[in-house]
Amino acid sequence: MSMNLLALDASTEALSVALQFNGNVFSFFEVCPQQHSQKILPTVDSLLKEAGCSLKDLDGIVFGRGPGSFTGVRIGVSIAQGLAFASNLTLVGVSTLQAMAQQAIEENNVTEVIAGIDARMDEIYFCEYRKDENGIAIEAYNEGVIRPEFMNTQQQNSMAVGTAWQTYPNVLDDKNVTISEAILYPDARFMLPIGIAAIEQGLAVAPADAQPHYVRDTVTWKKLPGRE
Repeated sequence: MSMNLLALDASTEALSVALQFNGNVFSFFEVCPQQHSQKILPTVDSLLKEAGCSLKDLDGIVFGRGPGSFTGVRIGVSIAQGLAFASNLTLVGVSTLQAMAQQAIEENNVTEVIAGIDARMDEIYFCEYRKDENGIAIEAYNEGVIRPEFMNTQQQNSMAVGTAWQTYPNVLDDKNVTISEAILYPDARFMLPIGIAAIEQGLAVAPADAQPHYVRDTVTWKKLPGRE
C-alpha cells in the first residue's frame, strides 16, 4: 500500500525526521544533543515545504516511542501528538531499537539483528530481531533493559547495531557477530516501512492514546547520606 507518512524521532542524541509523500522520501538526520526541541518543528516544516504538501495531505504520523533518553522520548511523543491533533491524523509508535534493526536489514541484507542502546547506569536497552517474509524487522525476543554482563544471545552470524556495542564492545566477543560502526542511532526513514506495516494491521491509534515506551519505567538513584 502506498501511504503518505511523516516519521520523527528524538529519543537519542540524534534527531531524525522523514516524510514519504507520493512515493518520494524526504529526510533529515543529525546528531545534535540537547537541540531536539528547538529543531524538530522547523525541520518538519522544511520537509513539508520540500515535498509540496501539508500535514492534512498525510495518512498518519509515525514516532519513535523509545527506548532512549526520557526527555527525548517525551519530546518526540508530545510533538507527534500535537501535530496529529491539529491535523486529525492517527499515530503509530515504533521502537527505536526496531528502527535500527530495519536499517541493518535494508542496508546490509542481514536477516538477524541485535540492537542495543547504552542506557547509562551500567545497563543496555536491548532486543533481538529477525527479518520477516515482508522484509520487516520483528522481535525475536521481548525488548528489555539488562546489565551487559548478563546479556545472552542465541543469534549467530548476525549484525549488532546501536551505541551499546561502542560502550561495551566485549559483550559479543564469543559470538560470531558483526558490530556495525555506521548504525548507532535510530533514523526515522527506517520507521516508515514499519509504520506502514502497523497501519495495515490496524495498529494506528488516536493521538490521546499514543504512549512512550521507556522500558525502564523506574530508576533507583544513589542518594546522598541523610537524603534517603
